[in-house]
Amino acid sequence: MKTDLLIIGAGPFGLALAAQAQHEQIEHLIVGKPMQFWRANMPKGMFLRSACDWHLDPQNVHTIEAYLQTRNKTPADVEPLSLDFYLSYAEWFQQQKHIQTLPLYVQRLDHDSHFVATTFEGEIIEAQRVVLAPGFRHFAHIPENLKMKLPAGRYQHTAEFVDFSEARDKRYLIIGGRQSAFEWAALLLEAGAAMVHLSHRHASPAFAVADWSWVNPMVDNMVDDPNWFRSLSQTEKDDVNHRLWAEGRLKIEPWLEARLNDERVKLWPHTELESCDENLKVTLTNGATFNVDQIVLATGYKVNIACLPYLAAGNLLAQLETRNGFPVLDDHFETSVPGLFITSMPAAQDFGPFFGFTISVRTSARLICDRLVG
Repeated sequence: MKTDLLIIGAGPFGLALAAQAQHEQIEHLIVGKPMQFWRANMPKGMFLRSACDWHLDPQNVHTIEAYLQTRNKTPADVEPLSLDFYLSYAEWFQQQKHIQTLPLYVQRLDHDSHFVATTFEGEIIEAQRVVLAPGFRHFAHIPENLKMKLPAGRYQHTAEFVDFSEARDKRYLIIGGRQSAFEWAALLLEAGAAMVHLSHRHASPAFAVADWSWVNPMVDNMVDDPNWFRSLSQTEKDDVNHRLWAEGRLKIEPWLEARLNDERVKLWPHTELESCDENLKVTLTNGATFNVDQIVLATGYKVNIACLPYLAAGNLLAQLETRNGFPVLDDHFETSVPGLFITSMPAAQDFGPFFGFTISVRTSARLICDRLVG
């Protein structure tokens, strides 16, 4: 197969880009199963922290509110947004935009005079330009000093531990103290867990409504001023990062509070794992000891672009300029390899922390397509 533009990844960033490419009449192919990371690596019963204004359409036509109108509902009827609802919206969006994805997975990506993607299914796709829109799974972060204390095979990151069907009567330790840690705890309780311990180095976050209202105009304005974030001083970048961090990390959505008001939950703030033996007898740094049946790591995500398997397998990594594990991007997400663009979380270093969130998919799509048509 040959195409002008190949989009690798069919999550929110990939779907928004495909919609904009179609609007701009850019010949393209998009590979991947739609929203696969969301379907396979997020648990049933999960809720999103975003509201209805974080939709997928760069043209602001097929929004979540437009989808609600087809169902005779209002945002108040569906917020907080459930994972199931968001997946149904993404499917409707794909139908409205007539986005046809190829259910293929790229095994390796090479570049010489053009790009060549080889899929696990044995297909070869040649493209003049490529956009990588990866999900977060390959960036799951497990700190090395923590890994050294844990018996092999006895722990899972939240990106992998999403099936709670065998949780009944089991005891869990969740290491982490942000939204995902507390939501996984609530879901485990509802699945019948006997005990859930949460250990985190910091104070426990507050149950409070996060204020994202300031993020929307900031991200939307980047379409006209894509250099905005990178032109800030380091102090100003730190301020933006901290403000988003404070909303997303120092607060837990209040709809979780009642679900966690249970004697089977034990919080261990200001602690870390001291040791853990083969029988999962846990000792914390405050001296507390207890036994569990499984350990869950809610330790977040950290970008290292070399962790994308199809890049590691091909010849592009040697050509790709990186900094701190992130690709170095220009104002339109183009890398040091001409014609190769990267968006989603790997864009956060150059475009700001918002690119770990779906609020950024529309801005990303418009800026990339501006360069493609230009």
